[in-house]
Amino acid sequence: MSSAPQSPANSSAQQPRTRADLANLPAYVAGRTVPGAVKLASNETPQGPLPSVARAIADAATEVNRYPDMVSTALTERISRELDVPSERITVGCGSVALCQQLVQAMCAPGEEVVYAWRSFEAYPIATQIANAAAAPVPLDDGHTHDLDAMLAAITPATRLVFVCNPNNPTGTVVRREALTRFLDAVPSNVLVVLDEAYREFVTDDDVPDGVELARTYPNVLVLRTFSKAYGLAGLRVGYGIGPADVITALRKVYVPFSTNALAQRAAIASLDAADELMERCRGIIAERTRVVAALRDAGFEVPETQANFLWLPLRERTQEFTEHALEHKVVVRGYAPDGVRVTIGEPAENDLFLAAARAFDK
Repeated sequence: MSSAPQSPANSSAQQPRTRADLANLPAYVAGRTVPGAVKLASNETPQGPLPSVARAIADAATEVNRYPDMVSTALTERISRELDVPSERITVGCGSVALCQQLVQAMCAPGEEVVYAWRSFEAYPIATQIANAAAAPVPLDDGHTHDLDAMLAAITPATRLVFVCNPNNPTGTVVRREALTRFLDAVPSNVLVVLDEAYREFVTDDDVPDGVELARTYPNVLVLRTFSKAYGLAGLRVGYGIGPADVITALRKVYVPFSTNALAQRAAIASLDAADELMERCRGIIAERTRVVAALRDAGFEVPETQANFLWLPLRERTQEFTEHALEHKVVVRGYAPDGVRVTIGEPAENDLFLAAARAFDK
């Protein structure tokens, strides 16, 4: 009878070892879903996909035994026609957040720098650390907006990438044309400026520039957009980038193969085909945004101007208190302690429930 296998003598001393720096890596925190409560913690649109888009998804579902087109050829060509941009300057990814990570991987060697505003999109520091790049966060100004002068001053010879989130997540604030073009004129030509425009479809201020137009003028500008917000495809994960052809080629080299699935590609094309109908939905969200912001200001809250599908309450040390108060009133909002609370604009009835909760908060 054979004896049981013996464990290696050093098994207790030698274990698989992960990267030590990951112990300090901040986790990406998704908006909470609480049964029985209204969810205004994630920047989703309240409506599902349009009927024509749902049909495209259903049709694509019959072919999921096949691998998706790894380079999203049909979607890339559709975006090319939509925006009049050559296809070699377009890349598609598994949401714009995946493209953020690809950008750091493609642009930065270990130790090279990424400049971004803070507080801004929480994926920026995570993507930076994962790629072994160095983070250079720059505080927002007193108006909760990107301080472009301070960001320019933070650029060093080691800087390879600058993220400008416009409108900014989570504050909803924007940088306007004159300030942004002045910044772009001053950024060294070997530094890539990424204009993250995930909320572009909700912008109503004509003085907020279109990043795609800027990318035609500045050879070191790349624009990110997504189908997760205005197009209502958050669950399918598809976004795209428009930028210099050599950068687009590099992004494709660090792309996880087949990560943009076939349903997402087909749904994105159908959504572009239904853009007029989708923009009508956006106008409804914009109208609700105006109503909710006005009501909150009337109730005594500080609310910065927002051009996104959410608003920002800079509650500072009372952030957690307000978040818990809202939950007690069956509303889930997103707290970013110790800075403030982000609230997504939902359906009118959902917004009314939130406003009732906010008015009941002891300011």
